[in-house]
Amino acid sequence: MITSGHFATLLSMGVVGAGCLAMGEKLIPIVPSYALLVFIGMTIVPDSDTLVLTIMATAAGSTAGSLCWYGAGRAIGPVRIAAVVCRFGRYVFLSPSLYRRMAEAYHRNDTCVSVLGQVIPTVRIFLPLPAGAIGLNPWNFLLATTLGSLAWNTPLLTLGYLLRNTGRDPLYVGLLALCGLIATELVVLVALRVGLGVSLFARSK
Repeated sequence: MITSGHFATLLSMGVVGAGCLAMGEKLIPIVPSYALLVFIGMTIVPDSDTLVLTIMATAAGSTAGSLCWYGAGRAIGPVRIAAVVCRFGRYVFLSPSLYRRMAEAYHRNDTCVSVLGQVIPTVRIFLPLPAGAIGLNPWNFLLATTLGSLAWNTPLLTLGYLLRNTGRDPLYVGLLALCGLIATELVVLVALRVGLGVSLFARSK
């Protein structure tokens, strides 16, 4: 059981503690990652050099947590994992339908799914489970997950660092950052769809 005392102890460990918290957030998602990362940036990052180290440490921690889920999926296998999700998934906000959609997404483009999945709340936690269950190449998964973790952690930690002396509420700031990230993702997806549509139209002429 993670208590406030454990949390404070990890924070006092600086960069190493930040990496441990990032890993713990992936394994026991009690605190939303956007709030946790902003809080870390606001409290234990005094300068830009430490910010870079914290970004790398938390990305490593997030990736390590993902590898634990990946290993569980690989060890248990696709059939039994699906059964476990159906029975217990609701207790960790993982519905069977969400699990199925994640597994199906991997059959289209596993690398892109692993990268983009790390910047989608809830999905970023459980996506490694179907990746392991279907036997996704571990090195591809490791690289893609690390890149995705960097893409998610960097702006949130940087935002916390920039707001460290303002006295803002990390949860509020993190929520605003989350909205901004979602809006950016939607713009990118729309742009990709429009670009693809224009390309297909041009080819048909």
